[in-house]
Amino acid sequence: MRKQSNVAQPLVQASLIGEAIDAGPVLVFVFDEDGRYVAANQQACDELGYERDELVTLTIDDVAESPERASVGRMKLTRKDGSTFVFEYRSQEALVAGLTVYVAVGWPADEVVSEALSPRRRSARARG
Repeated sequence: MRKQSNVAQPLVQASLIGEAIDAGPVLVFVFDEDGRYVAANQQACDELGYERDELVTLTIDDVAESPERASVGRMKLTRKDGSTFVFEYRSQEALVAGLTVYVAVGWPADEVVSEALSPRRRSARARG
């Protein structure tokens, strides 16, 4: 087996981390200083009921009731279908590619295992 070069290894690791976060069991949102979503993982899109390209046209104010810029907290989010859930999160400012962004990672606070799954994941689980 050939060893990967020192340059390729960080790129492979970054790719793996990106794919793992996208498929992961938590909601991940990245937004800019104006509160505009610039990225979100698949679980976040599924939970809110938006396609990724739709979600990145929105701001925090479009989906959150009384959003706060706290590093730890809870806020009510509204899905595309109008239903709501409480989002428990941790967030942090980060410098990515020279841009200041904020990364929020969390989960539905009121989740019950069977209800915590997004409609897409519930239907996939039901199909077995």
